[in-house]
This record gives sequence, structure tokens and C-alpha cells, in this order.
Amino acid sequence: MTSTTLVWFRQDLRLRDNPALAHAAASGSVIPVYIVDDTHAQQWQPGSASNWWLHQSLCALNESLNGNLLFFKGDPLQIIPDIISQTQIEQVVWNRCYEPWQIRRDKTLKAQLQNVGIQCQSFNGNLLWEPWQLTKQDGSPYKVFTPFYKKCLQHQTPRFPVPKSESIQYYHHTLSSLPLAELALMPSINWYQAFTKHWRPGEEGAGFILSQFLNNNIADYANNRNIPSVNGTSCLSAHLHFGELSPHQVWYAAEQITAADVEQCEPFRRQLVWREFSYYLLYHFPSFPEKNFNARFDHFPWSKDDNLLIAWQQGKTGIPIIDAGMRELWQTGYMHNRVRMIVASFLVKNLLQDWREGAAWFWDCLLDADLANNSASWQWVAGSGADAAPYFRIFNPVLQGKKFDPDGEYVKRFCPELGSLPSKYIHNPWEASADFLQQHHILLDQTYPSPIVDLKQSRQRALDAFHQIKQ
Repeated sequence: MTSTTLVWFRQDLRLRDNPALAHAAASGSVIPVYIVDDTHAQQWQPGSASNWWLHQSLCALNESLNGNLLFFKGDPLQIIPDIISQTQIEQVVWNRCYEPWQIRRDKTLKAQLQNVGIQCQSFNGNLLWEPWQLTKQDGSPYKVFTPFYKKCLQHQTPRFPVPKSESIQYYHHTLSSLPLAELALMPSINWYQAFTKHWRPGEEGAGFILSQFLNNNIADYANNRNIPSVNGTSCLSAHLHFGELSPHQVWYAAEQITAADVEQCEPFRRQLVWREFSYYLLYHFPSFPEKNFNARFDHFPWSKDDNLLIAWQQGKTGIPIIDAGMRELWQTGYMHNRVRMIVASFLVKNLLQDWREGAAWFWDCLLDADLANNSASWQWVAGSGADAAPYFRIFNPVLQGKKFDPDGEYVKRFCPELGSLPSKYIHNPWEASADFLQQHHILLDQTYPSPIVDLKQSRQRALDAFHQIKQ
């Protein structure tokens, strides 16, 4: 006996390894639906850059579904029952999401549908392990990454990817769908033209990037992942966030390609588990994106200063590695992971700005903006999070630049006004004489700003502030 199933796509914009879609296709006819939920997300509505990616990804998914994807905007708690009332849908399926607001909404919808006799099933398509599966011996959640990582590796092996459905039978209906453009995902300010040069959203683009990384970069990942001038990272974060490929696909593809050298896979696999840990923390501690995990930081003397924040946002701090990172973010919708840590440390420690200000800027500007990863990473750098870097670990951006971008290739790419400086001064131009800078066509505070803070003094100020909350 066959049935008609509504497949609610969310952060699983793919056909391969899509458990909900595979279940629906095996059950009978399918109605694929995507809803822009502008009701429940509240302050966690996707940012402008994320919406650009989402638009492109939905376009690609609709093509894969032969134009059968239906688009809606509004409250899923009203839209899905309305669709059911106009069709002969017998069950609704989706792959689980883990943001607190999504969990609340999905539980409400499941109860609502089951009360009127509609079958409802959810599946794990987005995490290697469900957050409730991994606890300490006393049943409490892990708060430190390393024991969590060990537990993951001791736990049941992640499931294998689900094969792509060979054929999908679409239900014939008279439902009216919004045109994709009417979802109004494309940003009103056209700053995103450069995105298309760097990114290819969608399932096929994700598969291509994964293949490129595994064939060319994973062998040197442990070393090259810290060098921002080279293509040493996987660049899969946005593809994973939007579910254009699953962590299960990545896990097993990496394992297969490195089968002859298991240790080669370890540094990359560890990053996949860090992603899991971020979701784990978000699930067990729903206030994580807004509240300090370490309550002592509720009394931290942040120094709110809009001028400093804007200089940081615009890449005009006078610290080249910081400015390069912030300009990379604005121009490409992305920032190298090592540089993310450096710019975050500079904001919360050298500038004493609240980590939530930085998290909000990343949320709006990053193509891979992900509530779990963004929150966990910012709290880690700030020192307020789970398994956090000690607050007194303050990255010196000049030393970081010299270590990981010794010839200034990365800096010169995004700060071309410094392009003629030699390596000796590329990360600290203010230490060169005015005559030397002029020979290289640089005038501090005219062609390039002087540092907005003294690094040594601001480091000490941060340490003094930390000692206040240690008392």
C-alpha cells in the first residue's frame, strides 16, 4: 500500500543521503516543500550572506527535483496543515534540526499532526550522533571537548550514507507555490557579486569541493589548515550548514581516501567532531548563543565602544592581519579559520568588546553562519564557553601574522595598499620609519590607518579586567 508524503526540506538541501526523502520515496508519492519560517526564528533569522547562499541552493535543489519543489513563506504550523487540507497527504517527514527554536516548533507540529491522524516521522540527516546519545557515566552532558571526542570514537560507528532514491514519484496537485524570487532571500544591497567567483552553492557544488579537498589537500591538512594564503582547509562549512552534503558522507569519504594512512585523517575528523560538539552544547544548553556559559563572565567589564566596533567590522584597525580577515569576510562571505580566531581574540580582548557583538556580525556576514558553531567558537575565544581557551591566552596578531603568513601573501591580497611592504614590516607597518613607509607609498592615517589600540597596553588591560571577575 502506497501513501502520499510531504517532505519538509530544511537544512538538508540534497537528494543523496537524505533519510526523510528516501523514506518518502519508498512509501509512495512525494510533495517536496520548503518554507521560509519568518515566524519562529525571531532574532535568529538568517543573515544577509546566508540568505544569498540559501537562494542559490534552493534553486539548485529545485532543479534536482525537476521543478517540483514548492516554496512558501510564513508559519509552518499553519502552512503545513493548510497543504494537508488541500491534498491527500497521509504522512509528513523531515530531517531533524537542533536550534532551540526549531526543536520547540517541530515538537508542536508533530503533536498537532498526530492529533488529527497524520503520521509524522523525523530522521537524523545532519549529525553523526544524536546529542542525547552521548553522556557521561552519571548521565550528565559533556562540557569538555576531549572526553566528548573520545566518547564519540568509542560510541557506535556513524551510520552509512543512505543511497539516493533511484526515482521519485511526485504527487499531482493544484497547490500554488511562491516563485523563488518572492521568498525575498536575495540581499537588497548588492555587495555579494564576488560571492559567485568563490562559491558554488548546491549539492553538486558541495560534492565537487569535497572531492577536490580529499584528492588534493587532506594529506597536508594538519599543517596547511593554519596558513590563510593557501587552499588548505576543506571549505565545506557552508555546504554542511545547508545540508548540501551530510557529515556522514564526509566522514566515510575521508575515511576511504585515507584508508592507507589513518593518522592522516585524524586532524580533519577531529574538526568534524568539533562541529558535533557545538551542536551538542546547543542542544543541552539552549541559552548558549546568548548567555555566558561561564557565569563569572556575566560580571566582565566589557567596554562598549561603537567606533572601535565599526573599525573592526570595516577592516580599518591598523593591524594588517585583522584588517585582511575582516575584508575577506566582507568580500567573500568567508574567513579563514585561523584568522577567525585572531580577529575574535582582538575584538574581545584587545578592544574589550562583548563577544556577542562579534557573533552578531559574523551571523550576518558569513555564508556558513551556523548558530551552534558560531556560538561555541566565539565563547571559546572569549574564555566564557565550554572547554574554552583560558582568558589569559590572548593572540598577538603581529606574531600570529608572522607565524602563519610570514611573507604577507594573505595580507597583501586583502590589503593591497600594503602590497609593496617587505616581510619585515607587513604585519607591523607602524614600526617602520615615516620615510621608509613613504618610499612604499604608505602614509599612516591616510592610505592606511595607525593601530586603533596599543597591543601591549590593551593586552594588559584585558588581563586586569579578567582578574576582576576571578575574585
